[in-house]
Amino acid sequence: MCKKVLQRLLLIIITSGFYSFVFAQIRLPKLISDGMILQRDAKVKVWGRAAAGEKVTLDFQQQQYNAIADNAGKWMILLPAQKAGGPYEMTFSGSNTITIKNILFGDVWLCSGQSNMELTMDRLVDKYPEVISTSENHNIRQFLIPDVYDFEKPHDDVSGGAWIAASPKNVLQFSAAAYFFADDLYKKYGVPIGLINSALGGSPAEAWISEDALKKYPAYYNEVQKFKDKNLIASIEADDNKNSREWYNQLYNTDEGIKNNWKSEALDDKDWQKMNIPGYWVNGPLGKMNGSVWFRKEINVPASMTGKPAKLLMGRIVDADSVFINGKFVGTTSYQYPPRRYILEPDVLKAGKNEIVVRVISNSGDGGFVLDKPYMLVAGNDTINIAGIWKYKAGAKMYAMPSQTFIRWKPAGLYNAMIAPLTNYAIKGVIWYQGEANTGKPAEYTGLMRTLIENWRMEWQQGNFPFIYVQLPNFMEARNEPSESNWAALRQAQLKLLPTPITAMVIAIDLGEWNDIHPLNKQDIGKRLALQAEKIAYGEKNIIASGPLYQSAKLKRNKVTLSFTNTGSGIVSTGNEQLKYFAIAGADKKFVWANAEIKNNKVIVWSDAVPKPVFVRYAWADNPGAVNFYNKEGLPASPFEAEVSKN
Repeated sequence: MCKKVLQRLLLIIITSGFYSFVFAQIRLPKLISDGMILQRDAKVKVWGRAAAGEKVTLDFQQQQYNAIADNAGKWMILLPAQKAGGPYEMTFSGSNTITIKNILFGDVWLCSGQSNMELTMDRLVDKYPEVISTSENHNIRQFLIPDVYDFEKPHDDVSGGAWIAASPKNVLQFSAAAYFFADDLYKKYGVPIGLINSALGGSPAEAWISEDALKKYPAYYNEVQKFKDKNLIASIEADDNKNSREWYNQLYNTDEGIKNNWKSEALDDKDWQKMNIPGYWVNGPLGKMNGSVWFRKEINVPASMTGKPAKLLMGRIVDADSVFINGKFVGTTSYQYPPRRYILEPDVLKAGKNEIVVRVISNSGDGGFVLDKPYMLVAGNDTINIAGIWKYKAGAKMYAMPSQTFIRWKPAGLYNAMIAPLTNYAIKGVIWYQGEANTGKPAEYTGLMRTLIENWRMEWQQGNFPFIYVQLPNFMEARNEPSESNWAALRQAQLKLLPTPITAMVIAIDLGEWNDIHPLNKQDIGKRLALQAEKIAYGEKNIIASGPLYQSAKLKRNKVTLSFTNTGSGIVSTGNEQLKYFAIAGADKKFVWANAEIKNNKVIVWSDAVPKPVFVRYAWADNPGAVNFYNKEGLPASPFEAEVSKN
């Protein structure tokens, strides 16, 4: 054998030995890490990787547990049930040693869905400053799952993340709904609460279901197969990036405001038009225009507001904005949903005249400033209202930006990367806030969600854990007349999900905002989630955790008698007003508003315009307005549609 061949063979042996040594190391999934909270009162799995056949030893609480890695290098140890408490340490030994510190046993909740579950406390700093400042609690912890998708196969581990405990700094990263939920449970039971935050804005339910479970939905299953093609994904992403890049390059190169420095405080703007802010320029001379529009407003600032940090609240802006004060850049936001909250350094404001300039970019739809939001300048205890008349001028007129393909929302992709890696980790239950992305097809939502729940419970292999979900809140403009509504139909689909075992629904028809798909009141969402958990997960049998739920409708002459469950100590109309938002229809389903009154803890509805009622609805609208049908425990009734049965 020649010397060269011997050297190559030796190199292969050495290299193989090196890689064997590297992969012989015990490796733990990212969830099994410092600060983790494990599920109390249940057998708990800890697992990882090692060399095939390697012995792994776990030392915990003066006990030793052993496992042997299988041919694929996988190993698992099942720990006996532990009481709530800690902190503890675990030491894993094999060819290397890993010690996990600061472990607590408590209750672990998976928090999933779309943006209203994802929305962080950071977005609510102005609404809940005291809550944030007093949030220090090492017994409430969150693990944030990175936003990743994969259509090819389920992942064994998540791509990143760490356990962090609640504190004024850390809590800003927590899901707001989940934090308020955890805080309520901790205050009641004193048990550590672990939150696994696996949510993604805009995601439909089918993205969170496994490929196998989607076989009953051929269109979604076929879409999974389609997007296993990485070349297709790369092509779509390249086209989207190209379209976006070309659009913004053209906008930048043709924007007169950039060319002529319209951000300057010395600019002569006498020929600019005027517009009332907040509002949308589609209602003025510009009409339906995409591109950039520049806005300017001169304000007088008292000396008492200068030389100190300040904040500029610009409500919400559709779609993107860049803000300047006295020619100095103070902040930007690239999409429409976040509240505009810009922190100003002490040297930005000056006593007397100050010029605020906002460059607004509209990609598509109607650009402008969202109504009923705060528009003000705040410094210390002083506030200047900046709503009202502003000057404006179009910078560049553009075509609507081509729509993008949001690949991350396609079926099964989020399940594979953000749910499958979690299924070995024992949990107490799930809280779920989602549905907005499925309002285009409300009829299939009950089935989809039943599939999702069954799918997750099967994969976790720990029985029917509690699944608590939030019904869609009120959103968009209120209607003066009964009308059809996909949002109402989706709420009905959510209501029909309740017969699924060990599920509960939070009614949120009074917690939305007409002008914001991300309503800020996450405290009451969290409290109502916790209330439902107390009942179905913690065994509090004697509490009323829900508002009235439709039970039956019976017809007598031209009046319909409605019965409800969850009436608590009685149903009421708040504000001493007549019940609102009940509608009835005959066989033609042409709904009209109905009279409604409470009698013997039931609701009687009728209308002289419908002598033979067949259908009845309550709060059936995108946004029915200020509902007033509650139980005496202060929980609102669920919207519903029902067919009337005859006596």
